[in-house]
Amino acid sequence: MSLTLGELATQFGCEVAGDPAVRISGVATLAAADAGAISFFANSAYGDALAATKASAVILKDSDLDKCPVNALISENPYLTYARVADAIFPDPPPDAGVHASAHVSETARVARSAQIAANAVVDADCEIGEHVYIGPGVFVGPRCRVGDRSRLAANCTLVQDVTIGKRSIIHSGAVIGSDGFGNAMSDSGWVKVKQLGGVLIGDDVEIGANTTVDRAAIDNTIIGNGVRLDNLIQIGHNAVVGEHTAMVTMTAIGGSAIVGKRCMFAGRTGCVGHITICDDVIVSATSWISKDIKEPGVYTASFPAEKDKSWKRKAARIRRIEDIVDRIKKLEKSSDDT
Repeated sequence: MSLTLGELATQFGCEVAGDPAVRISGVATLAAADAGAISFFANSAYGDALAATKASAVILKDSDLDKCPVNALISENPYLTYARVADAIFPDPPPDAGVHASAHVSETARVARSAQIAANAVVDADCEIGEHVYIGPGVFVGPRCRVGDRSRLAANCTLVQDVTIGKRSIIHSGAVIGSDGFGNAMSDSGWVKVKQLGGVLIGDDVEIGANTTVDRAAIDNTIIGNGVRLDNLIQIGHNAVVGEHTAMVTMTAIGGSAIVGKRCMFAGRTGCVGHITICDDVIVSATSWISKDIKEPGVYTASFPAEKDKSWKRKAARIRRIEDIVDRIKKLEKSSDDT
């Protein structure tokens, strides 16, 4: 879609610096942009790229306008405005309503006429597929699942059973929602599987990345709140709760029955043990692991950044001797007290 800079400014509450009639039909980085493309500037590290850009326009703050050699959209949050502009220029196409000849839809399923069921997809018994939903090729929607209006299930993702997805949510390829949680009880003769009898509730405007898994609850439901963003390759354990608008980066793992608050952010390779509670507005730094309740908002870090091998080995050797050092200190303190 092609829109003028003035139209974009009106739609997203920005000011235009330059020619409001210039047409925008694409997006690009500052370095790669050419005529017809819009870019954004939100990091001072890209100052040289801004000065040399050939974009038709750049989205930036008013304080950076004097550095811009081309037309501009002035915004207090350039990255957010860029996201909205890109969505306006490249809107998702509406589903091509209907059921592909190779798809299987149960006689007891309820599918809105405006929904699209693509090739080789399966919609099982007692499912409900809402208006303008897209069910991609090879998707499996198991028994008693609900998919809300305008949600999209990409190719080869799986809703195992008893999964409810809200409106406008996106599930990417390879994601598995509603598989059995990891429930096992030890007996004298070995492990006994604990039946997983609950489901998964996913809110509105949620996005779940490729090959991410969300386990069904043992009892009740695993819950993913409205507006949550889960990256690729994430594991959410059974009966966990992820609060509204929380975001988790790849390789995060949330233990079963953990409760994560609203607006939290988990960086890469992070997570928490099960059966703990993390309050709202917590940021977990990369490679950190949470093992007990967090009751105060803030940034939490528990990791060792990489350094030269010899230096790390020397420090690790000292850590291994820490108990001996503590014992020696205690003996010295006792000796001092005795004298």
